[in-house]
Amino acid sequence: MPRARTRRLALRSTAALLAAAALLGTSAATGQAAPVPRASERAALKQALQGVVDTGSSAALGEVRQDGRTIWRGGAGVADLATGEPVPARARFRIGSVTKTLVATVVLQLAGERRLSLDDTVEHLLPGAVPNGGGITLRQLLNHTSGLFNYTDAPGIDPQTEDQWRAWLAGPRWHTYTSADLLALATTRAPYFPPGQGWHYSNTNYLLAGMIVEKVTGNPWQEEVEERIVEPLGLRDTSMPGLSTRLPGPHAHGYVKLSTGPVDVTELDPSVLSAAGSGISSAADLDRFIAALLGGELLEPAQLAEMTRTVEAGPGRAWGLGLARFDTPCGAFWGHSGDLPGYSTMLAGSADGHRRFTLSYNPYDHTDPGAAKGAVTAFLATAACGPTR
Repeated sequence: MPRARTRRLALRSTAALLAAAALLGTSAATGQAAPVPRASERAALKQALQGVVDTGSSAALGEVRQDGRTIWRGGAGVADLATGEPVPARARFRIGSVTKTLVATVVLQLAGERRLSLDDTVEHLLPGAVPNGGGITLRQLLNHTSGLFNYTDAPGIDPQTEDQWRAWLAGPRWHTYTSADLLALATTRAPYFPPGQGWHYSNTNYLLAGMIVEKVTGNPWQEEVEERIVEPLGLRDTSMPGLSTRLPGPHAHGYVKLSTGPVDVTELDPSVLSAAGSGISSAADLDRFIAALLGGELLEPAQLAEMTRTVEAGPGRAWGLGLARFDTPCGAFWGHSGDLPGYSTMLAGSADGHRRFTLSYNPYDHTDPGAAKGAVTAFLATAACGPTR
């Protein structure tokens, strides 16, 4: 789920992409991927993906597209630790906080329809929802400058130790949370800073964004995402599951490693993720989505410009409205990462549309976190800028 660890991993993925690009040196300094034979590039991507599995993930899959064509798609590891079944060619996975990008797109569409304004306050849109709602704008929710406490930082939501994991597996994993439940976890704790006076990733922001979509349209936010994005783009593997605990279709299982062995956490009640991270998709669908978004199919130019208008979020990081910008030696990339028990995802596309990639992996046995991070970094480097000579 989008836990406190989700925030750290989301930022770590951003930092990993930046660090990976920095390693490319002069081969990427021209702003273009290194001109290497296509077979060599596919081999490099396959090797990098295998490295993600070799350093502690049970499975991984990736896809890279360049100039509108899929140049590589692959899988590594096993979909099921018990049977050794290989990763399905078109596996679905839980996308975690990448859901935020879809929700932000819907909000910006509503802004383009003049049904709301990014400068509307939370109090205006959702009277009484949060303290000081009159001082927090919708824009500040979307770019994480509201200061609101991240509800997934509350005790019990983000297990870290084995005892905490066992408690989560027995309770919160299957608990159905209402929006009011989740808001209570956030609003009973002090904000990080006054609105607009800092930056802090908070899933509370997108919980509220989903509630605003529902208030303005009269429909569940999941329905608006499906009618405005999923159906028009023909995303056959993408869904917003509501309260369904299942991960439908072909997929790799997600696991938590305990001292007694692996625990399959593929199924869970997604209500705790809400509009902050409950989506399900595939690499092909996410690629189609980011291509349509950055290519202007989903938003008018004014709204896309708002989405890519950033605030600084720490060294080397800039955050727009549901998108983060990654500045690499081979150009600027836009995307988002997501993390929840058993699943991690990274989606990005270059600003010029030249190159796009998706990575989904299933963290399991990260006995050596440094090696695991390095393997993800290596894949992101190759996926973003191509292999070095």
